[in-house]
Amino acid sequence: MADTNSKKRDLIEGRPALIVIDIQKSTFAPIPDDERSIAHMPDYADRMARSKVAIDKAREVGIPVIFIQEIHRADLVDFGRELDGDESIHCLDSNPLTAFAEEELGMRPDDYRISKRRYSAFYGTDLEILLRGLKAETLILVGGLTDVCVHYTFVDAHQGDYFCRVIEDCVAGSSLAAHQASLNAMEYLQHGAIRSIDEVLAAMTAQA
Repeated sequence: MADTNSKKRDLIEGRPALIVIDIQKSTFAPIPDDERSIAHMPDYADRMARSKVAIDKAREVGIPVIFIQEIHRADLVDFGRELDGDESIHCLDSNPLTAFAEEELGMRPDDYRISKRRYSAFYGTDLEILLRGLKAETLILVGGLTDVCVHYTFVDAHQGDYFCRVIEDCVAGSSLAAHQASLNAMEYLQHGAIRSIDEVLAAMTAQA
């Protein structure tokens, strides 16, 4: 039975960090939808571009920003089971479109950058060590896919006892149905997890 007396949490609890998940050059490349290795819901690129608003606000108020990149070796040795489902070969280190979308996101040379071989940004990376150093307690997530890398990063963060927030306007899934189902699943784990960009910007301003 649900505990209806659980504490209502602030949008930002303690120190926050903004986690930008897999917004790479391929996101904005003029590739026909039927030629992409991974399906995208409508307005995917627009939602990813909107993440820059959150990035800019985080920089303005001193919230650390961490950029995550999915990348695989060109000989496919590190894909594991990742090709057993709907996805085909993607994010090879030999493909220039795998690079971070540096210009589109306004990235800087000294930004925190983490590369990953799996869906979760925590799996096999030093993200946990970085977050510990930053003393982060609330993780604000943007990027894609809602139903894959955002969802699994959220789950690992939740299990690591972080407060997790997802900016709904700045994430997008493989389909609209999958996007919404994952938002529902994340909200199930932490009430108040799914927020609008206006809510998050206001909370960032208040944090400052």
